[in-house]
Amino acid sequence: MTGKHTENGHQRPVDKTNEYVRIENVTKRFGDFVAVDNVSLSVFKGEIFCLLGGSGCGKTTLLRMLAGFEAPTSGRIFIDGQDMADTLPYERPVNMMFQSYALFPHMSVEKNVAFGLEQEKLPRKEIDQRVAEMLDTVKLGELARRKPHQLSGGQRQRVALARALVKRPKLLLLDEPLGALDKKLREATQFELINLQEKLGVTFIVVTHDQEEAMTLASRMGVMDRGEIVQVGTPTEIYEYPSSKFVADFIGSVNMFEGRLIEDEPNFIRIQSPELNSTIYVDHGISAPPGASVWAAIRPEKIEIAREEPESTENRARGVVRDIAYMGDMSIYLVKIDSGKMVRVTLPNSVRQLSQRISWDETVWLSWDASSPVVLPQ
Repeated sequence: MTGKHTENGHQRPVDKTNEYVRIENVTKRFGDFVAVDNVSLSVFKGEIFCLLGGSGCGKTTLLRMLAGFEAPTSGRIFIDGQDMADTLPYERPVNMMFQSYALFPHMSVEKNVAFGLEQEKLPRKEIDQRVAEMLDTVKLGELARRKPHQLSGGQRQRVALARALVKRPKLLLLDEPLGALDKKLREATQFELINLQEKLGVTFIVVTHDQEEAMTLASRMGVMDRGEIVQVGTPTEIYEYPSSKFVADFIGSVNMFEGRLIEDEPNFIRIQSPELNSTIYVDHGISAPPGASVWAAIRPEKIEIAREEPESTENRARGVVRDIAYMGDMSIYLVKIDSGKMVRVTLPNSVRQLSQRISWDETVWLSWDASSPVVLPQ
């Protein structure tokens, strides 16, 4: 695996001494509607930062303000230390790649890529050289004379990327850049994008609603909800340590157990949950008063499923398998526990023999490690 991920699967650390984009208390209103609500954010030079959120959360509006296509109602945006308040879009050290790619259908690949440089009236020799270098970088040199309709979706995406990068922006804004590609091509292109960004050293800010895309691309990411950035962190931090029930629910799949804090020590806590016939033991403390109502969030892959009853009387539940989805590399089990709550469990399909797998309508025991739950306030 290449790009932003090291061998252990965690993202490389970001150099936080080199701030390139700073957003200070930015709000954008359209009439009575608040699209972006008092957002502050720093993006550092050379990183891929992803803005992740559902439709209408404000992520594209924030991107358009960075590009200069929208003006903040209040607040300030700095790029490379310069206040962008009076800077027109074409004067910013920024380029933007749109979801639709917006290629000119009557122009060849090389003409599409050269268009922005020709608008700047650069010498023909320099234009030809930069276009050729960029097409080689995105592995499209042999397709320079083709028209967009003669290319695959992935190739058109790379033409749009080359056109954006050939102008050598210091900051590239990408709005749902891989949304038009099928799943397999999207996954392959994600790693191509990471490698290209590392090679060129351009700072990327990517808007996406696709969680897997954000988790793959980002060195850091911001989760948006109703105009606010509710959490910023590495993909690992956001997945493993969500700051709220919304983030835990929004990123990946999660099982939520409602309960009450009955024991709170510096190194562990216990939660009494009506949905379980056992207490939830967590091997770390939280800042909450005794008796507080909390949620215990447990990811499906952190729950074990077995036919035998666990030895521990905590962190367990009994149930019946109600549904199974075979996904190839893993299977998803929906288990109805004794309280009636449905619990989702995912297991890797490491055993080929079907006879050894747990099947429909079997009574099973679920259990999890004390480090697995994330405790969130209600």
